[in-house]
Amino acid sequence: MSYLVIGGAGFIGSNLVETLLKQKKQVFVIDNLSRKGTSELKKKLNFKENYRFFNIDIKDYRKLLNFFKEYRFSNIFLLAGQVAVTTSLIDPRLDFNSNILGCFNVLEALRNTGSKSKLVYSSTNKVYGKLQNLKTNLSIKSGYNLKKFPLGIKENFPIDFVTPYGCSKGAADFYCQDYFKTFNIKTVVMRQSCIYGRMQLGIEDQGWIAWMIIASILNKKITIYGDGFQVRDALYADDLIDAYLKSSKTNLTNGKVYNIGGGQKSKTSILGLINFLEQKLNKKIKFDFKNERVGDQKVFISDNSKAKKDFNWVPKTNLEIGLNSTIDWIHSNIDFIKRINKI
Repeated sequence: MSYLVIGGAGFIGSNLVETLLKQKKQVFVIDNLSRKGTSELKKKLNFKENYRFFNIDIKDYRKLLNFFKEYRFSNIFLLAGQVAVTTSLIDPRLDFNSNILGCFNVLEALRNTGSKSKLVYSSTNKVYGKLQNLKTNLSIKSGYNLKKFPLGIKENFPIDFVTPYGCSKGAADFYCQDYFKTFNIKTVVMRQSCIYGRMQLGIEDQGWIAWMIIASILNKKITIYGDGFQVRDALYADDLIDAYLKSSKTNLTNGKVYNIGGGQKSKTSILGLINFLEQKLNKKIKFDFKNERVGDQKVFISDNSKAKKDFNWVPKTNLEIGLNSTIDWIHSNIDFIKRINKI
């Protein structure tokens, strides 16, 4: 039984590959190494046994198709793509080609080779838009809360693509669903909330938890876009990978969509995270405020009940434990991170 991780040299991909190799699985990785730090992170992890790497850009359909003609996999995890809202606003064409065309090419390669693989697709909560019509409460201590959704947002919440990133991820999300309905390609879509953890080379516009830890350790001023009371349900990468693997092992998930996040127990506001870091690092953190960014949600919490029902998944990692693990990894790799992010 072999596994393919597309985008396997990035943050989540590296964690997934590491987990699979610890389980003695045969792992293939596709990555074009275009994202800053992926090439160096791949070398740093130094995978050897049961690991094969292919430098393939999923925008190149011919090369991708030839790869799928040669190799077969039990499970495929599609994690590659453009990951930042801000980048999508600067270069929508890159975002389109990376996210929509890239995913479409993978689906077409599976269809045209008669693949029986199961494809787990990494989508986003951004498909629900800004959620600006939802009523919220504001707590100075805990940030924004949704008034009418005590467990969070369910998968049947209305779709509302905002920003090119939301459009591209949402379109790919829908293509995955349709290719199950139309061509019986086994797909499962994960609409992910805020993911954090080891091996995340956070920058200001993507991976905000890791970025704030990095900036705090290096005594850099943090810019908060908005009022700082925005809330996300942070999910530790190990728990996300647990969801990937559990969902890939049952036919109950075929063609379905799941909201995957830390839930109510692992939510934090931006200011709440800064307060935690000040106590943990025993220092005063410098920050200032700017206008909120396009497409930003005041609050998003995933209702994970569908995932629990279908494949018995719940997040296990306490937020403080996950943050401490992430801080330890960043501390241990701070020189590497400084060099990659040119800080």
